[in-house]
Amino acid sequence: MKSDIVSRKEIIILVDSFYTKIKVDFTLGFIFNEVANVNWEKHLPIMYDFWENTLFYTGSYTGNPVKLHTHLHHLTPLNNTHFEQWNKLFLETVDENFEGPNAELIKQRAISISMVLSQKIAQTKKSEQI
Repeated sequence: MKSDIVSRKEIIILVDSFYTKIKVDFTLGFIFNEVANVNWEKHLPIMYDFWENTLFYTGSYTGNPVKLHTHLHHLTPLNNTHFEQWNKLFLETVDENFEGPNAELIKQRAISISMVLSQKIAQTKKSEQI
């Protein structure tokens, strides 16, 4: 039986497993590896903080994901295909490793966050056309 996400320890497992998939994904890998040129040693701890805060409200994350993803969109256009693949990989990773109320909650929050980022980027596209 799989366990639920109950601490930062599980968040780290989730984030590490998820980004292992992202790095080699046909749709998303190039965005992280080539466009954003992610420094994984710096990025992963930020993502641990982000998801820990998202699930447990620890206050450990203080960044601005909308600003970061809007900047990334200016480097390479992000579209629904990217967000759908991100969602698929995230949900798949949660389901492969965890089960329980927090696992379900983090999936719901991930979808919500993805939707907000997608909408904000769409607004950016519209304002650029004006």
